[in-house]
Amino acid sequence: MTTDTNRQVAQQDAPQGIDFDSLSCPVPLQDYPHIILGHGGGGKLSSELIEHIFLPAFENKHLAGLGDSTVFDVQSGRMAFSTDSYVVQPLFFPGGSIADLAVNGTVNDLSMSGAKPLYLSAGFILEEGFPVAKLKRIADDMGAAAKKAGVAIITGDTKVVERGHGDGCYINTAGVGVVPTGVDINPTMARPGDAVLVSGSLGDHGMAVMSVREGLEFEAQIESDSAPLNEMVATMLNACSDIHVLRDPTRGGLAASLNEIAASSNCGIVIDEKSLPINSTVQSACEILGLDPLLVANEGKLVCIVPEASAANVLEAMKKIPHGANAAKIGTIVSDHPSMVIAKTSIGASRVITIPIGEQLPRIC
Repeated sequence: MTTDTNRQVAQQDAPQGIDFDSLSCPVPLQDYPHIILGHGGGGKLSSELIEHIFLPAFENKHLAGLGDSTVFDVQSGRMAFSTDSYVVQPLFFPGGSIADLAVNGTVNDLSMSGAKPLYLSAGFILEEGFPVAKLKRIADDMGAAAKKAGVAIITGDTKVVERGHGDGCYINTAGVGVVPTGVDINPTMARPGDAVLVSGSLGDHGMAVMSVREGLEFEAQIESDSAPLNEMVATMLNACSDIHVLRDPTRGGLAASLNEIAASSNCGIVIDEKSLPINSTVQSACEILGLDPLLVANEGKLVCIVPEASAANVLEAMKKIPHGANAAKIGTIVSDHPSMVIAKTSIGASRVITIPIGEQLPRIC
């Protein structure tokens, strides 16, 4: 295949296009518009991916040395550390992509302990034949998401598996952050009388992915809520330093998060279904697919357990952040029915909120 033909193939495969001639050294990338096994072999092709795809996208002083590890300074105090892997299909969906999830997911996991996220790692598992143009788009989106969240991607790794032994692109991110003095947030801290708050509409991410996967069309497009939550958490802590629990209701949705909090704290939780913020289009999509929106994943929302006396101030702080505009109080921690979550329905009845044994929505992150 000629170089010109390869360039044409690369342009066709790129969702937003990639100009190989604009790269500082277009050879040999323009000769390999798709990932081959050699890109994961640690040789010249690996170096080209790092130099022309990852370094420009993640640019920061810590990456310049390209060592086996990165040394960095941190503030004194406690550290938080988290890791997660992302295998979502499709890779790109309304409101986000695997790139946004890989950054925001780890940033948010750190934020749920009250930590200020600082640094991330990025590990890529690529399938032979994956278009380099798509990889560049993913890397650029990750770099942009990291800048928006105020973190730096300072180390990483790339492996390539044979065609048919992967699904295009998987990403692992790990992150570290600093926990401010005096902050002690964990699921065991919920106490009877505490208020249960959520930062916005539920189920947006899971239904955005499913609408694309199932080819569903609605009057209003459902978009993922993927977003970093560290700014919101910092604002909330300024309003109330005594936040007891924070969780991001990702896989398993709000139902899983509340059940985990109830079990960890040995308390009961009562929520009011009429208070749940659920977008009407998301509700309709769930009804079509026979899904409970409480079990659908979110990627830019949080659950907060806080003393009732501080709930109004924390809600006000949440609403100061654009993606917290629909924050609401949805329930209360109680001493009755320990480790159980009960919902008061719109008709005045009660139902137990449980979580399924498996995932009702596979591969949404």
